[in-house]
Amino acid sequence: MNNTIQLNMVTTALELPGFRIVRTMGLVRGIVVRSRSIIGTLGASLQTIFGGNITLFTELCEKTRAEALELMLQHAAERGANAVVSMRYDANEVMQGVTEVLAYGTAVQVERASSGVGVASA
Repeated sequence: MNNTIQLNMVTTALELPGFRIVRTMGLVRGIVVRSRSIIGTLGASLQTIFGGNITLFTELCEKTRAEALELMLQHAAERGANAVVSMRYDANEVMQGVTEVLAYGTAVQVERASSGVGVASA
């Protein structure tokens, strides 16, 4: 059994274009709780003086979301899914400087939709 789900098989939509859902495996999630380091916070504070994108925090957020997504995909694969629909992210501050990032969605098994044989084309 393939234990990985490709990113092109994850969507925020209720269905995956070109595929039909044949089985729903239920809710899956990936949770990462991360704190800011003192050095990172100081560096980001210096960046705020000049304005613009705070790259240290952007990188931290991107890494955290990627980890939460990967955990969610592992959870879905463990359930036997080959796709995830209705995928979302959520984030909450657990305490000052500590943030939870949650990736969640519905794990499903999909198969390619029929090719539309017999349908007239323009």
